[in-house]
Amino acid sequence: MIELTAAQVAAAVGGRLHADPDVTVTGAVIIDSRDAGPGALFVALPGERVDGHNFAAAAVAAGATLVLASRELDGLPTVVVDDPQTALGELARHVLATVRNGADGAVAPKVVAVTGSVGKTTTKDLLGQLLSPEAGGEDAIIFPQGSFNNEIGLPLTVLRVTAATRYLVLEMGADRVGNIAYLTRIAPPDVGVVLRVGVAHVGHFGSVEAIAKTKGEMVSGVVDGGTVVLNADDQRVAEMASQAAPTTTVQTFGTIPSADVRAEDVTVDPAGRASFTLRVARAGDAGEQRADVALQLVGPHHVSNALAAATAALRLGVPVAEVAKRLSASAALSPHRMAVTERPDGVTVIDDAYNANPDSMKAALRTLAVMAGRTRRSVAVLGGMHELGDGSRAAHDEIGRLVVRLNIKQLVVVGDDAYHIHEGAMQEGSWGSESIFVPDLNSARTMLDESLEPGDVVLVKASHGANLAELGDHLSMVKTVEDNNK
Repeated sequence: MIELTAAQVAAAVGGRLHADPDVTVTGAVIIDSRDAGPGALFVALPGERVDGHNFAAAAVAAGATLVLASRELDGLPTVVVDDPQTALGELARHVLATVRNGADGAVAPKVVAVTGSVGKTTTKDLLGQLLSPEAGGEDAIIFPQGSFNNEIGLPLTVLRVTAATRYLVLEMGADRVGNIAYLTRIAPPDVGVVLRVGVAHVGHFGSVEAIAKTKGEMVSGVVDGGTVVLNADDQRVAEMASQAAPTTTVQTFGTIPSADVRAEDVTVDPAGRASFTLRVARAGDAGEQRADVALQLVGPHHVSNALAAATAALRLGVPVAEVAKRLSASAALSPHRMAVTERPDGVTVIDDAYNANPDSMKAALRTLAVMAGRTRRSVAVLGGMHELGDGSRAAHDEIGRLVVRLNIKQLVVVGDDAYHIHEGAMQEGSWGSESIFVPDLNSARTMLDESLEPGDVVLVKASHGANLAELGDHLSMVKTVEDNNK
């Protein structure tokens, strides 16, 4: 973060200063006292299980020079606010605006933000890899690994900006109407990307229409004269173009002929990796440009994510040929997202256990079927999809039926919240031991350790709260660890 005095922090967040006004924050903004170092600003967030205020002294002892808190803390340099989380967002908004205004000789960074029901993290990671060479160094681009996409994670990411930052790539998530509007007020994007409207978090939103409304907040959230990048293959997203201001440029991506940036001649290799021709429409006499792309990411659904990232990068000036070259070299960066491990015993593990909704579950299952082909046994280890509201049972039932239709050879359903996947498979026509229900992770681990055979292709997928990431780690590492211990 740029350096700020305690007085400047207090002014930015509207807080009451209980510290030397000249004390300076020179380090990171943190919410975990274990991350404290010299010059840090510790934000004391209240939580359901722990209260950050109880760890403020430890943060100061480790080097933090200031605490953002909701009450005075005896003997600690503190800025007191009504709500530390809201103040965190205000501080991030202030710092980004300051840097964009050229403070301390800063070059105003370009902000790129991605939202959508699926694919946000992968698209953000692709954008980071497409723009890194343009930035001229790691210190000049910020795109965090993982999903720092909510009211806490996004401000923490924004607060990493310095005078050297040229690109800030953000992921914006939502589980309620107004979330994206709030996040874009903190970090108004120069380029805002909307991927897809699905049913993720529909239990919170109440309807798909409410989800579409929320994702559409990205369109009005871009800066004056900015760009929105919309998925032409998703009707709800494509219709968001009508919400754009007259000064906003609308760019579309997809596979339909009318898309500004599109993929043609898509093929998928036995490893589940897609290749395609990238076609870019150019205004005026420039005509079309084409380039070949061969993705290293596993799953044909990543074509859409790649097109979204490509469209944003093109708007920021990256040449078509370079976009294609960099896409073809891009890797999966964030964990538990279609991460493929080839175990020494011949088992292939596809760990996609970070999160799940009906759309991403279907895409992962189709990829499993492609990778297994006709010669290898396909095994789907599935947990519950959360926050689906009244449609939860039907959505899980549909996934179970799809498993059967895709001819997945073995289904393992983990946990009571996923039971209806097993039920759907049985109703569709599975029998005997083709579909197995187990109550918990330990049962699944034991069963899979005993039953997996060389040549099997195993998919692990569930919502984050199901904790199947632990199983994904176990299946990806267990044989390697055992071999190393021999």
